[in-house]
Amino acid sequence: MDKLLLIEDEAPMGEMYQDGFSKAGFDVIWALSAEQGLKKLNQSPPDLILLDLLLPGKNGLYFLEKLRQMPDKEISQIPVVILSNYDDPETKKKAFKLGIESHLLKTDFTPKELVAEIKRIYKR
Repeated sequence: MDKLLLIEDEAPMGEMYQDGFSKAGFDVIWALSAEQGLKKLNQSPPDLILLDLLLPGKNGLYFLEKLRQMPDKEISQIPVVILSNYDDPETKKKAFKLGIESHLLKTDFTPKELVAEIKRIYKR
């Protein structure tokens, strides 16, 4: 797992996560919206997607639905981890039905802890 697509609309958060994952050896592609994430996904498919739920325009569930509908199975089955402070049970349930690996709250992790958690999740 080398390439990570980060979909995060808040610049300070995005920069912080991009820096943390880059220092850990990941090639980070950063998108500010679901639509931009879909474009970047097709240009350079990642090994993993970190997805915020609350995004401008279309939300994270929209991105996830579009991802899972893609005809290319290599792209449609890319593992997704939700990284958000939005913890609505119904939204979370929908995300798990769409095949996410995990739902992490931003406030529970420092960037260094987040990198360690992502590495732990993908050792399963």
